[in-house]
Amino acid sequence: MPHSATKPFIDVLSGQRQVIPPVWMMRQAGRYLPEYREVRAKAGGFLDLCFSPELAAEVTLQPIRRFGFDAAIIFSDILVIPYALGRSVRFEVGEGPRLEPLDDPGKVATLAPRADLTKLAPVFEALRIVRGTLDSKVALIGFCGAPWTVATYMVAGHGTPDQAPARMMAYRHPEAFAKIIDVLVDNSIEYLLAQLAAGADALQIFDTWAGVLPPAEFARWSIDPTRRIVAGVRAKVPDAKIIGFPRGAGAQLPAYVEATGVNAVSIDWTAEPTFIRERVQTRVAVQGNLDPLVLVTGGEALDRAVDSVLANFGHGRLIFNLGHGIQPETPIAHVGQMLKRVRG
Repeated sequence: MPHSATKPFIDVLSGQRQVIPPVWMMRQAGRYLPEYREVRAKAGGFLDLCFSPELAAEVTLQPIRRFGFDAAIIFSDILVIPYALGRSVRFEVGEGPRLEPLDDPGKVATLAPRADLTKLAPVFEALRIVRGTLDSKVALIGFCGAPWTVATYMVAGHGTPDQAPARMMAYRHPEAFAKIIDVLVDNSIEYLLAQLAAGADALQIFDTWAGVLPPAEFARWSIDPTRRIVAGVRAKVPDAKIIGFPRGAGAQLPAYVEATGVNAVSIDWTAEPTFIRERVQTRVAVQGNLDPLVLVTGGEALDRAVDSVLANFGHGRLIFNLGHGIQPETPIAHVGQMLKRVRG
């Protein structure tokens, strides 16, 4: 019997609906847990934690021990690829990531074509540690940022509210911008393959900023690079299970699913349920889409919201998740309440 046959999360990605949907949460290893905050303090900086295999493995496993989620996601960050490409990447407390901006074609010319994946060896080691520890029923997820989203940070040098710097560069200098995207596509394929080799059962591609793009640009900068990554991974691992998360894609989700070939699509809490059921869930599994703020709220509002997700999507293939990452101020008891409701 193949090892994946006992993992409900993988079964859903393979085409089998589960009566009780498998559950995990984006950012489940994180600041809402006191045990995470302890390890984070011990590690020093955020990247130090990402690149300390034992500590990264520990925080990956913490939410599994506490809640018994059906999947663990390796603790890392989408900006490890720019770091492996030799770019300066640092995380300022309270300010988020800081990179050297690639904001004109001259700077783009300095971008290395190939990442030094030995710099990411600690991520692969953390995956091996977690894989060796996890119960066989629990899936292990590897991930990367989608090229568009990673490029938004590389161009601006930091996060921005509407990703105007990257959008402007893509309009002004499409050839230079395409070079950034191409480098990210090629290196993301290698990075994801290395994560599968280290023990990941499935992969997620986070396109957090997909929703800011008009349709033609969404097709060019979100759909097409993701399609190339999926094809590149499957050229070496034909049955690789891949989830796409083009946050805010809305009406463009059917085109994304059709073109990319992902096994599942993660939807945010604004997704219109009938549209998703009829146009998306008929083709792939759906992951989501509880509003993270209703999880902070708890009480009857949380019960109603959980029931709504199950009523809307539970008759098809569903992986129960949030519509984005869990908020740091979320009470732990509310996570327990959510799980009891989903599994009850």
